[in-house]
Amino acid sequence: MLDRRELLLRAAALATAGALPRWAWATAGWRHDPFTLGVASGDPAPDGVVLWTRLLPHGPGEAAGPVSVRWEVAHDEAFRRIVQHGTATALPELAHSVHVELRGLEAGRWYFYRFLHGDAVSATGRTRTAPAAAALESRLRIAFASCQRWEHGHYAAWADVCRHSPDLVLFLGDYVYEYASPTDATGLARVHALRHARTLADFRDRYALHRSDPALQAAHAAAPWAVTWDDHEVQNDYAGLPGRGTDAQEFAALRSAGYQAFYEHMPLRSGVLAAGGGFAGLQLHRRLAWGRLARIHLLDARQFRGRQACRKDGASGAGAVQPGQCAELSDPSRSFLGTAQERWLGAGLAEDAPPRRGDPSGMRWSVIAQQTLFSPRHYPSGLQSTDTWDGYPAARGRLLASIAGHAPRNTVLLGGDIHQNYVCQVRASMAQGAPGGAIVASEFCGTSVSSRAGTTQDRVDAIARVNPDVLLARCDLRGWGLADITPTRWTTVLRTVDDPLRADSPSSMLARFVVEDGRPGPVRD
Repeated sequence: MLDRRELLLRAAALATAGALPRWAWATAGWRHDPFTLGVASGDPAPDGVVLWTRLLPHGPGEAAGPVSVRWEVAHDEAFRRIVQHGTATALPELAHSVHVELRGLEAGRWYFYRFLHGDAVSATGRTRTAPAAAALESRLRIAFASCQRWEHGHYAAWADVCRHSPDLVLFLGDYVYEYASPTDATGLARVHALRHARTLADFRDRYALHRSDPALQAAHAAAPWAVTWDDHEVQNDYAGLPGRGTDAQEFAALRSAGYQAFYEHMPLRSGVLAAGGGFAGLQLHRRLAWGRLARIHLLDARQFRGRQACRKDGASGAGAVQPGQCAELSDPSRSFLGTAQERWLGAGLAEDAPPRRGDPSGMRWSVIAQQTLFSPRHYPSGLQSTDTWDGYPAARGRLLASIAGHAPRNTVLLGGDIHQNYVCQVRASMAQGAPGGAIVASEFCGTSVSSRAGTTQDRVDAIARVNPDVLLARCDLRGWGLADITPTRWTTVLRTVDDPLRADSPSSMLARFVVEDGRPGPVRD
């Protein structure tokens, strides 16, 4: 009997090679369109990309075994000029999901792809490869987004993303929410009948629900994605191994179920699978290079973090504390990313730095893409959040020292999680109550695709008034961020949805900021 990891690696190898043994061919028929959850691609490299789909059975027992799926990649949307094709195995152990890891494609170009099974043909997806390692591209267009609770709003933001034709989509966490729908549907865009997610089947149903949305499907089909998670893919405000008011063994099973469902529904490479086998952990932190124009350091700020400071067992949320009443807050051993990931990020920033002062080589833009707001929020009350970087001041200080010490040419941080738009200038020292030093980076924290903010603009304005490095702070606007990157300028446009309760809502620009090459800190345009 193959263990789970061996089964996954074997399936990935088969998908890449296009070769199938006898056991992989299914005889069960499909009586409907099995591709109703759409297609996706992800993690582009100069020579390839990951293709994804999941075949959805119509009823119990249908296609209970492994299923053979054909795939095609072409230069044209009509598939007259096919450049690669093959077969992959959709395993029932992975909910009949398919991850095809392509190799041998040309660097820096667009392709079309699709999947076929019997007479069924999937939607056509559009994807692209990254530029060659030495290339300095003239432009990279990134859409970044997070937090898409089903009930709180329709996904009009994703339709707006499609209209702006990004090269890459960065999803920064909370793809699904684990909750059941509220009994009172007042003010909600829509509801669902699923229970609070606790099992693998529950999480699979939740992803299938989200993947059924046509705007989200269109965004997945429009460009390659690079994804990471936050907390709601498992449990609100969990931190590392401890769950919230849950038996350790019970939480380990919950976390494993959430992690497996995440892998099954995302265009991820098999290399993210944990070395220990199964889904006890995934290595989601990774780097994506766009030639010499930009390198994205995509982080995982949940799996390895230390527990929130001064948190009580069974607390319903991470909350906030008065620093003087929580000595644990300043403990230098506490980490937001985990020690190994901190070292990994520092090594990557060192690689991005120019070899010598004035040397034109090296990476032009270093992008730290992570889950939440990095910059401090000094509340007028003196309270300090424990679930963002504010709750891990020593870890933030270490990252600031790494940025200042390695001195990449340009550093930009992207985040989400808080359902608010923040634009900040990042200084070398950002100690609570005593910010100072030179500006070393820029930060853009995007609002949610659909999730409500949970605060008011008056409260956000009060925070901004005592935080001079906060250049913009807006809450309760749903939307996404668009980053246009060239060798000489980074431009971020914050896009917002006019009415989140309308699936066809128009969108508009909230603000535009620019960062000039060699001049850290955003400037309103």
